Amino acid sequence: MTEPTTGPTTTSQPQGTEGLDLEERHSLRRVVNLRTELEDITEVEYRQLRLERVVLVGVWTEGTVEDAENSMAELKLLAETAGSEVLDALIQRRQKPDPSTYIGSGKVEDLRATVEATGADTIICDGALAPSQLRNLEDKCKVKVVDRTALILDIFAQHAKSKEGKAQVELAQLQYQTQRLRGWGGNLSRQAGGQAAGGEGIGGRGPGETKLETDRRRIQMKMTKLRRELKELGKARETKKGNRQRHEIPSVSIAGYTNAGKSSLLNRLTDAGVLVENALFATLDPTTRRTQTSDGRVYTLSDTVGLVRNLPHQLVEAFRSTLEEIAESDLILHVVDGSDPDPEGQIAAVRQVILEAGAAEVPEIIVINKADAADPLVVKQLLVREPHAVVVSARTGEGVDELLSAIEADLPQPASHVDVLLPYARGDLLNQIHVQGEIESLDHEADGTHVVARVNGALANELEPFAVEA
Repeated sequence: MTEPTTGPTTTSQPQGTEGLDLEERHSLRRVVNLRTELEDITEVEYRQLRLERVVLVGVWTEGTVEDAENSMAELKLLAETAGSEVLDALIQRRQKPDPSTYIGSGKVEDLRATVEATGADTIICDGALAPSQLRNLEDKCKVKVVDRTALILDIFAQHAKSKEGKAQVELAQLQYQTQRLRGWGGNLSRQAGGQAAGGEGIGGRGPGETKLETDRRRIQMKMTKLRRELKELGKARETKKGNRQRHEIPSVSIAGYTNAGKSSLLNRLTDAGVLVENALFATLDPTTRRTQTSDGRVYTLSDTVGLVRNLPHQLVEAFRSTLEEIAESDLILHVVDGSDPDPEGQIAAVRQVILEAGAAEVPEIIVINKADAADPLVVKQLLVREPHAVVVSARTGEGVDELLSAIEADLPQPASHVDVLLPYARGDLLNQIHVQGEIESLDHEADGTHVVARVNGALANELEPFAVEA
């Protein structure tokens, strides 16, 4: 008869952790040979999660070599923002892109050799490609091909947070996809009968609509639904905007190139607490904050979506309601990255979108940001070209006081001039003058407060009973 064991053992214990050492209970042990890795990149649904390895391709049609290189440098930043690892970049000098393969049949072989040598799984082209160009490049290079438009749409899809922002991005993506639908295999071919069906005759006739046309129709239905949702979501913004207009509160829009520091500037001016990140299109949803001038006048500051060269037409259309904030503002703070290799190119690109948004007549202050990192010579050249400009650093606070003074000087002045003697019991009217008007003089007298100011029309009507007779 065997003696029972007295020491701890795991074999005789019931289910659970009883009898296990503390170290065993708290540790994780790797189980080997259970990792799945597929090398065939066409198996998209099961592809290993990793950074896409990309090769950039551009066609240089005009401008200098520096312009072409700056464009490719921006494409690299866009690719990295989308979650890619850039392996190589190629530029071809042509009068215009090849209508068949974008870079020409001869250069396609060189591109394919580069893809094979680097092990890239994606090609990103610095331009908007036609569906045939995308298809031909994919067929010849045997990897996925993405154009600049699809790349920017992908970044917007990653960064959209609000319901309205997500709907706007989805609408832009559907507008882009509807022209690029294509079928794979015979199951998407047209169904027909008689001779057209290869002699199948009765029983071979179908509804006469291809799978491609069905997909396109569904996309159109989805786009109609999204436009309806955006219209409803826009009503809330219109209500808030109507309240500001009813109280005649001036509005200032912060516009500019993506990653120029607009959100950082808004935080510096208003303590808004908006996300700040050194990435392209880090914030898409507009943010509006109230602030006031040194003399107490209230105005609003709105951060708008970042802009970029050759912004896809689909995005301009989808974000038109957001861009209208710029057109309806009283002043634009046009933020420029002073440390960028081509700040003048940024200014031109942003002004083009401002023109398309119908805001060309709105007064503008050029804000040269990132002064702490910019080349002083470049800043001086910008100041010569843009005399109505202020140099600031949203990170350090340099130049912010000068910017606030410039905003205060450029804000529209209230239309009505009033000279009133307010009883001390009407402190509410005095407060409205402080908030909505511009006080020229204020004296406390025996009968009340003597105020000379400029105010809006509605407030002037309320103050009329207290007017001082000349």
